[in-house]
Amino acid sequence: MSPQMTQPSSGQSILEPVAPVIHNVFEPKTGTWQYIVADPTTAKAVIIDPVLDYDACTQNITSTSADALLALVEKQNYQVEMILETHAHADHLTSSSYLQKRLSSRQGYKPPIGIGKRIEQVQNLFGPRYGLAREEWTGVFDRLFDDDEVFTVGQLSIKAMHLPGHTPDHLGYLIGDNVFCGDSLFHADLGSARCDFPGGDALNLFQSGRKLLSLDDHVKIWPGHDYPPAGREPTAWMTVADQRQQNKHLRDQVTQDEFVKMRMERDEGLNAPKLLHQSLQINIRAGRLPKVEESGHRLLRLPLNLNGLDW
Repeated sequence: MSPQMTQPSSGQSILEPVAPVIHNVFEPKTGTWQYIVADPTTAKAVIIDPVLDYDACTQNITSTSADALLALVEKQNYQVEMILETHAHADHLTSSSYLQKRLSSRQGYKPPIGIGKRIEQVQNLFGPRYGLAREEWTGVFDRLFDDDEVFTVGQLSIKAMHLPGHTPDHLGYLIGDNVFCGDSLFHADLGSARCDFPGGDALNLFQSGRKLLSLDDHVKIWPGHDYPPAGREPTAWMTVADQRQQNKHLRDQVTQDEFVKMRMERDEGLNAPKLLHQSLQINIRAGRLPKVEESGHRLLRLPLNLNGLDW
């Protein structure tokens, strides 16, 4: 496909925006939407929020989900220019580092892993909490995006939107008439994400939601997760207009005070994500595995809940 040309008054030709090709791949165990977004004119692409498979019962890590993304990239003959994280996930392990290594050998080019610049706040909090050496998380991300930073992949223009609330480092990626919003908004029947993690904030989450819903009505919002109720299939996107009318937490009629009250009360009754500690220890390392201990094992640290007991 050739890019369309327009002729401005200066007489110089410029390229019109190109609509991206979007592949949405659902990982059902953690309810995660993974995305490959490509420029159809150059076949250059990004991968957003990829999953590394992990079984908490057996401690087995496998790469089935990540390998499926690699197979799709190869089938479409894409050149992956970047791997993007919306935030440090607390409910699944990222396969960014795994994909980076595999893509480097295939493409002869190491695609950088990008995330918002406030990831350092999250790393500085959770690294010491889990007893990790500073070198294990320092400098592991290749690109730290500023708020509203714009960068290009092929002929696609991508804007990093700061969307705090769920986590302080949270970004969305605006690509054409699409925004990949991570865990800011979900399907309208689910509403919004929790904001009770350290650095989370209900007021910030409301403001981030309103920021998303101030985009043009036709813009598609692609969430980071879906947990469909019985009778509904996983849904990858809804328009801004539909979210404004239907989102159970953030439709137009909901006030700021109502949202903050609802979100705080709701979060108080939620259990911690099942993979909270495992996910954070891997994800603040950009998906790199723990170092090999003297025993020959790679270890994760899990805190015990003693429920008031002590001896």
